[in-house]
Amino acid sequence: MPAPTPGTPPTPGTPQRLRALNDRAALDLLLAHGPLSRTRIGRLTGLSKPTASQLLARLEAAGLVRATGTDDAGEGGRPGPSAQLYAIEPRAAYVGGVDVTPGRVLAAVADLAGTVVASREVPYTEGAAAVDLVVRALGEAAAAAGLRPRDLRRAVIGTPGAFDPRTGRLRYAGHLPGWHSPTLLDELAAALPMPLAYENDVNLAAVAEQRLGAARGHEDFVLLWNEEGLGAALVFGGRLHRGWTGGAGEVGFLPVPGRPLVRQVTRAGSGGYQELAGVEALPRLAAALGVEPLAAPAAGEPEGARPEVATAVALLARAAAAPEGANLRLLRAYATALATGLASLVAVLDPEVVVLSGAVIGAGGAVLRELLDAELAELAPSRPRLVPAGVRERPVLRGALESALATTRDELFDTSSSPKG
Repeated sequence: MPAPTPGTPPTPGTPQRLRALNDRAALDLLLAHGPLSRTRIGRLTGLSKPTASQLLARLEAAGLVRATGTDDAGEGGRPGPSAQLYAIEPRAAYVGGVDVTPGRVLAAVADLAGTVVASREVPYTEGAAAVDLVVRALGEAAAAAGLRPRDLRRAVIGTPGAFDPRTGRLRYAGHLPGWHSPTLLDELAAALPMPLAYENDVNLAAVAEQRLGAARGHEDFVLLWNEEGLGAALVFGGRLHRGWTGGAGEVGFLPVPGRPLVRQVTRAGSGGYQELAGVEALPRLAAALGVEPLAAPAAGEPEGARPEVATAVALLARAAAAPEGANLRLLRAYATALATGLASLVAVLDPEVVVLSGAVIGAGGAVLRELLDAELAELAPSRPRLVPAGVRERPVLRGALESALATTRDELFDTSSSPKG
């Protein structure tokens, strides 16, 4: 649409468009606050009671809201007749999310209100086709929710690395078996009945934090992730920055002081920052500092993690629980390693907030975070606020579901083309 000529008054909104804006405002309020009465919706939107009543009748007829009990205390807790409460109709749509790692494919289904109604995990087996694993995982999750795959409005698949938007091929994830065919996206689209979107796993963790966790209310932030690998998500103006090839945030490839230069990094599948502060570095660092070895093999947490991840988590968790002597030396040394790469991000991006996410960083708790903050203050020209992740359980999967829900709600909640109510 061309821009209006200077001095020309703006085109007024049509009644249908204004109704659609009011509908969306009411639906967003119901998502944010849960069940609300007609009076409360009117008060929050500035609509009159008759207009709020018409709005709710229209949305109920469209299957987007439902009556759900009454407020027996009366409006605002004051004595009086019970008020009918309304809520989002969760069964209006379902979406799928998929989290892919080298060891397994994890899928879940959520309803329109954002409640996860089912999840299933399919372990990777030697030679298994990526398409078959995803189809099986999503199919089992849908069946567990009493649905068929075609009942899902859309699905978002999260993987390490990123699909290059120019070629459709997965990059930056040579360790992910079976995901590098040039026809993979076409094969997935043919095998699954719902629209699909693909996103980097760390970016999805940032989506979860932005919508549900520590980054709510922040338009500009960085999420630093350490689990299977080191990565970062960059959010500017409320939007993910993905880069020209989808590789923005692949900070494991950063050259850093303290490690020899890694050349041919895509062939090596690693870089200086990954070798300095990735999970493989923790056992070497612990041994060099005289930390007592683990008495038994580390438990397999987080879900489906490689043994190296579980070991790193166990070492840092034990150190954080008793931060003295060799344990404290390990935490300090690891904070320095993390700060070495993070300082480069801070110098270039100057974020307000850095969200620390992933099982390895999380295992160090508040002690590691405080040490990292002190190190960063000496290495970086600005001092962003370091905050722990708010979404600790399956953050990549949760971000995939939230991403699918955002698009689905935009589609369903746009009532501008609906019949006049």
